[in-house]
Amino acid sequence: MKRAVYPGTFDPMTLGHLDIITRSSEMFDVLIVAVLNNNQKKPLFSVEERVKILEEATKDLPNVQVDSFSGLLCDYAAEKDLHVAVRGLRAVTDFEYELQLAQTNRVLSGGKLDTVFLSTSLKYSYLSSSVVKEIASFGGDISKTVPGFVADLLKEKYR
Repeated sequence: MKRAVYPGTFDPMTLGHLDIITRSSEMFDVLIVAVLNNNQKKPLFSVEERVKILEEATKDLPNVQVDSFSGLLCDYAAEKDLHVAVRGLRAVTDFEYELQLAQTNRVLSGGKLDTVFLSTSLKYSYLSSSVVKEIASFGGDISKTVPGFVADLLKEKYR
């Protein structure tokens, strides 16, 4: 069985994330979307909220599971016996950072964790969680950036 992990903070989950999830779910028998609990960041949504959001957004993708983790991705992957990480690339500027992470994860895992890069669909290439939060914080239209129920949750957070 081909299994992979798609890690991220997903704060909030965007349509770009959902695009990568959907496309990855077609490549792997099981895709685990793993929400990172990163102590270095101050997330808008709690880990539990982000997990629930992703579960709702992926409920029609039967081979997608949602989980959360803290610490190093290579440790999480080893614990779950996962050997492939999926990462999305929006632009060339993402590549250098993502390549460094991929190489680091491969070394730290003793060569057991590889990374597959998917280029983001063109219609979502401008999207980032930070951009979505900024637009939402000013009451802007985020209907083309996140699923409708996520837009509602963002509006509630910024009230």
